[in-house]
Amino acid sequence: MVGEMPFPCEEIIGDIEDLISSQKVSVKEQSNEKMRDVTVRAKRRAQQRREPAPESEGSVGPGNYIPGTQTVYVRTWGCAHNNSDSEYMAGQLAAYGYTLTEDKWVADLWLLNSCTVKSPAEDHFRNEIEAGQRHGKHVVVAGCVPQGAPRSSFLQGLSIVGVQQIDRVVEVVEETLKGHTVRLLGQKREGGRRAGGAPLALPKVRKNPLVEIIPINSGCLNQCSYCKTKHARGQLASYPPEEIVERARQAFSEGVVELWLTSEDTGTYGRDIGSSLPALLRAVLEVVPDGCMVRVGMTNPPYILEHLEAMVELLLHPRVYSFLHVPVQSGSDAVLADMKREYNCADFQRVVDFLRDKVPGVTIATDIICGFPTETQQDFEETLSLCAHYQFPSLFINQFFPRPGTPAARMPRVPPPEVKRRTKQLWELFQSYHTYDGQVGQIQRVLVTELSHDKKHYVAHNKQYHQVLVPLRQELLGRAVWVRIASASKHCLAGEVLDSSLCWPDSKWTCSVVLLVLAWLAVWGLPCVLARLPPFTFTHSF
Repeated sequence: MVGEMPFPCEEIIGDIEDLISSQKVSVKEQSNEKMRDVTVRAKRRAQQRREPAPESEGSVGPGNYIPGTQTVYVRTWGCAHNNSDSEYMAGQLAAYGYTLTEDKWVADLWLLNSCTVKSPAEDHFRNEIEAGQRHGKHVVVAGCVPQGAPRSSFLQGLSIVGVQQIDRVVEVVEETLKGHTVRLLGQKREGGRRAGGAPLALPKVRKNPLVEIIPINSGCLNQCSYCKTKHARGQLASYPPEEIVERARQAFSEGVVELWLTSEDTGTYGRDIGSSLPALLRAVLEVVPDGCMVRVGMTNPPYILEHLEAMVELLLHPRVYSFLHVPVQSGSDAVLADMKREYNCADFQRVVDFLRDKVPGVTIATDIICGFPTETQQDFEETLSLCAHYQFPSLFINQFFPRPGTPAARMPRVPPPEVKRRTKQLWELFQSYHTYDGQVGQIQRVLVTELSHDKKHYVAHNKQYHQVLVPLRQELLGRAVWVRIASASKHCLAGEVLDSSLCWPDSKWTCSVVLLVLAWLAVWGLPCVLARLPPFTFTHSF
């Protein structure tokens, strides 16, 4: 579909979906699941008859293979849902005894988790497979690319973990290290209906130990004409709310301070099980401690329209970020119809206008695709007008790329130079306005969760999920603190920490008591003190 424009600020703080540093786990569980429904393809006999190469003392060869003693490198492309899948797969491998590494060249096996949304991401995935094969690495592939197109030529001979089979990654890795090819692509079912995926209670290695990503559903209701996600993730399947709530409870007990609820479209949650996103959020908030925050993932306009009143209530909640990612993709109704987006521009504007009116300072992020095959210059002008009117603080600009197997791939393309010209024009419009300047001087409460890309700051988020850079002080990480906004740039804010805030408890009740005491002193205490002072006179001569 897309090629995302690089923003200068990404060198410091990155995209909202980015996560940081890995964490070792202490979980030690043994996988006893039997090899059900596994397709195993052994090496050819000619290879098996070869004489084994001389081994150094203590090395592990084909004859004395010991499962769980190897080193695995995990790489992920794509959305927060993909990141969560990788964390679950890494958690199971670590629990079984495998060593995880960020240095791919020392790893025995590469586990590559792919994204099918963008052509460049799929190209990088294919290049990484070829690099691993050139260097003699065992390679296992996962994610939407092999799930949606397992017969692709560059996937031949590789083991595959399907998007609903991540709970069986240990089996696949074991067999691959033995020289076999294993492909698990089946769909999970519970009670006769399609399940959301692997159980949420699996062990996990979080890339950011302070952030828990919970997929609340998988798949889509709609099938856009340019997108391959439904080819891989399928029809909507929601996790039961009690399973999501229990996973959230467990994560907070392990020290997590920020929770992301994610899926291909969070607004569709529960339509297949008689629930809804607002109902789920209310249940989750019962287990979110004071000082912790929840971020709601992307939702398409058609499925959030019916929940606008409820979403206002929830986005105003002190433990929910006043942030929502609502992709519009185009400002032209004609293009939206050709994209099969199932809404028009007026629907999108209703969502934005309603939330901006009812939720003070709410951040609405959106996406634009430039150069869809049927987009005319007039259509593009309508997109420019929409973006100029709303001045979105987060605007993800993408060039159209045809995805094989989609209806849009068969349409006559807009010439690539014209696509690039439109992309550049929208990028220049985005750069022309600043939305954060009015916050300079404000005192804000922020939650510090990660290290910046330049490793010179910590990154925090305020209630509106604006990124706030704070000093690199270890005691700040994982804390909710008060800052004074010292400066603003196009993409982020810089805050000066008010040191007294480190002594303030996160408890809402305690903070309320403190505020009441200060109010009492202002109204009664100070006058009482002044009344006890001796009288004095003030004279001034000209």
